[in-house]
This record gives sequence, C-alpha cells and structure tokens, in this order.
Amino acid sequence: MNIWGWCPLLSLLLLPLAAQAVPPEVTPQKLKAALPELEKLVEQTLKQTGVPGLAIVVVHKDQIVFLKGFGVRAAGKPELVDPDTVFQIASMSKPMATTVLATLVGDGVIRWDDRVIDHLPDFRMSDPWVTREVTLRDFLCHRSGLPDQAGDWLEDIGYDRREVLHRLRFQKPASSFRSHYAYTNFGFTAAAVAGARAAGKPWEDLCADKLYRPLGMKSTSSRFADYAAAKNRALIHVRVAGQWTAKNVRQPDAQAPAGGVSSTARDLAQWLRLQLAGGKWDGKQLVNAQALAETHRPQIVSGFHPETNQESQYALGWGVSRDERGRLFWKHSGAFFLGVRTEVALLPDEELGIITLSNAAPTGVPEGINASFFELVLHGKLSQDWVKLWNGRFEQLVKMMIGAETDYSKPPAKPTPPLPFASYAASYENDYFGVVEIAERDGALHLRLGPKKLSFPLRHWDRDVFIFQPTGESAGGLSGANFTVGPERKASKLTIENLNADGLGTFTRVPAQK
Repeated sequence: MNIWGWCPLLSLLLLPLAAQAVPPEVTPQKLKAALPELEKLVEQTLKQTGVPGLAIVVVHKDQIVFLKGFGVRAAGKPELVDPDTVFQIASMSKPMATTVLATLVGDGVIRWDDRVIDHLPDFRMSDPWVTREVTLRDFLCHRSGLPDQAGDWLEDIGYDRREVLHRLRFQKPASSFRSHYAYTNFGFTAAAVAGARAAGKPWEDLCADKLYRPLGMKSTSSRFADYAAAKNRALIHVRVAGQWTAKNVRQPDAQAPAGGVSSTARDLAQWLRLQLAGGKWDGKQLVNAQALAETHRPQIVSGFHPETNQESQYALGWGVSRDERGRLFWKHSGAFFLGVRTEVALLPDEELGIITLSNAAPTGVPEGINASFFELVLHGKLSQDWVKLWNGRFEQLVKMMIGAETDYSKPPAKPTPPLPFASYAASYENDYFGVVEIAERDGALHLRLGPKKLSFPLRHWDRDVFIFQPTGESAGGLSGANFTVGPERKASKLTIENLNADGLGTFTRVPAQK
C-alpha cells in the first residue's frame, strides 16, 4: 500500500524537510583553527611519552589538509619521520582489506554472503554445519563462533598462513555461530584468502592490483619483505628498562589481510579520500559505492564506546560508533605489541578523516591524538587529556595480557624437588599445536615447539611444574609447563599455560618407538 496516497498532507509537510540540508559542523574556519593546535599537541605528546615517531594525515572534503611526520624512525638515531616514512599498520589493515574485497563485490566476482567453502573447498571448522554455512561476511565481522584471537599462537610458534587456516578445524567454538563478537585475525584472513582465490590471484597481488596501484600508493604493500627493504622505514619499539627500544621484528605475512600492510601517511591519504568520497578518487568511481557502503554497515554488537557508554558495533573491517551527540564514526585501531600502534578515524557526515601512525607499543597515543583532534575541530578546545586517558586504557590491557594463573614472580617458599629429568623428557602432541618436545640438555630441560622448533629453557618451579618465557606477538609474562605424572613416574601429559586459554594447551605423551 502506498502511504503517500493516503496521507497527502503528511507528504507535503515532509518534502520540505527532506530537501533541507543539514549545515556542516566542521567549517573551514574551525578546521583552520584546530590544525595548529593538533600540531602543538603532537609535539607535546612526543615529549611527554617519549614515543619515538609519529606520522599524521588529515583529509577534509577530498583535500589533504594536514600531512606531517614527527620524531625519529628509530630511537637514538637521527633519521626523522616524514610523510613518506613506511610504517607497519597492524590491524588497520582490516578496513583496507575490505576495501579490496569491495572491488571484487562490485565486479561481481564475489558476494559478501558467499560461503567460504565456495572458494576454499578444503576449509573446515570444527562443526560440519558451520563449515557449510560460514560466509565471508561472518568472518569479516568476527561472528563465526571462533574464540577471540583464534590462531594467533599458531602464527607465533611459526606456522604459515596455510597451516594456521588448516588447523582452525581443531579449534572448538567459544560461542554459538553468529551469536557473539570475537575478534579473530585468522577468521578474517580466511575470508580475504577466499576472495583472492575467487579472483585467481594471491592476496598480496590482488591488493596491489585493485587498490595500491590505482590510488598511486607506491610505498604500500601487503608483503613484509617490501617493508623490510624500504630505506625510509620506521622501526618498531617497546619499553626496555623504561626506554623505548627497537628490539623486535614483527613478520605478519601469515595474517597479511588482517595485519600485514605497511604504508606511509602520504599513501594512506589517498585511501582516506576514497573512503570519504564513496569509492571515488580523482573523479573516477574506483570502487562500487554500494559495495563499499556495505563495509561500513554494522553487523554485530562489539561492545560499548568507552567515552559515551553507547553501543559499539563492528561492520566489515570497521568499528562503528556514535558519540554523545549521535555523530557517526568509522574507526579501526592497529596494534602489534612487539612495537606498533595505529588508528584511522573518520567522521563521514563531515567528510573528515585522520590517521595517526606510531612506531611504539603499548601506547594509546594514536587514539588519544585522534580523539583530541575531533574535539578541537568540533568544540574548539579539549575537555580532558585524551592521550593520558588512552594510555591508561592500554596499560590496563597489557596487565590483562600478562596475567597468569600463578604469579611466577614469587617462587614457592618450600618447593618440592622435581623427578629425574628423564621422567619428563619425551615428545607430546595434540591436533591443534602439533608436537612439543621436552629434551634434557646441559643439565636442564628445554621445550621445543612449532615447525621451527623454537627452543625455551625450562626453570623448575615446584615438583612437576616448570616455567619459561614465551616469545612472539601474543607473549605476556612467564608461563607454566605443568606435567601430569603417571604411576610409573613418567609424565603422561603436558599442559602449557600460555597456550591453554581455549583449552587446547594440553599435550599427550607420544609412546617411544621400539
């Protein structure tokens, strides 16, 4: 039934309202006043936090209105960050990945609701029904039922992308299918790889062909080797004895769609222009507008906005939220806890976006700077120290990460001695992580795991419990290696605490071959 046929007066009343344009809140005058304050804030933040380097770009109404580097590429060295310094951007790669996939949707190569097995027929989840039904959309908005960060430890111990995706079939779900949000880099990667398979190209080539080259993003890549080869690149930093130190290397090729992009502030400005212009760039429609708009449409509740306590949602590679005035924002952060922090934040109704890249972690500097920028441009002044607020939040996150079932910093007062090391030395295995080897060498036990046989010395803690320091992106504090000893005084099982968050960290002894 046509409501307008029954309500002609209502129709006449509403037509003028529909035609009225909402005046923009971000005027050229407000923006002009905010940008010098933004620059002062960034300089102040570098001094207060010691973060070695930052690069920032602001786009408004298809124009780059701010583009600058701050600080240095590596702590203690003179080379400065500039707009062409290459940063690893971590999970800010996700909205770039869905931009690439949107080009395929616009071309009719894939649909958001294609099943993953339509393009990756060998892919499996633990539940056969979920295997048959899970779609690209499900993985891209993190509602597959996989637990938070599923697959990340597999990457940390050396498995490549193909093997991590294969082993997801052994991962039990944390929730029922499509009922809960749980952030999973490798579920996201599975969807992107499926899209690339449909297009007949490796993911890394697809990104270059569909996004980087058309936008002239000459310094952008989804391959770690290109970042490593860049002469003008920012090293990654963590705190060591209170000082920011470039001690780590983060090689994210296994999860390239979810976290493997490296880029510059200048290149990312072009992607911001594309996003804010509905897929247009320099007057050309490079990405189908409807397909790109779908990446911004909320799919599942992901939490609550920390400033407003309003509901936050996740779209396809984008976090979607509203502020206290109901303004719509699209955002995504990136973090490698080995030394990278980034954030992109867009206010689409004002055609305004900002990206802040940093070469240090953990820190809330990108979110703090971006929140400060929007407050400056919308209100003309800051209501609080947003950098301090966000730094505090990341400090809490780190404390949660390094939490263990036992505080291994405090040894037991009267530890029970271990059995002879021969009681523990053996191979142990499970389907998900594969084989773990416990070997005696130089009067100590050593744990070796993963395809690269990463080796960790074990230090005795109490009776059948030993401790070690894990390494990698997911590593926190000390972890326990707890042996279960049978009546023959030989260990029959081994539980590795840091691998056991989802109950997959118990390994069964492999019988010795006769």
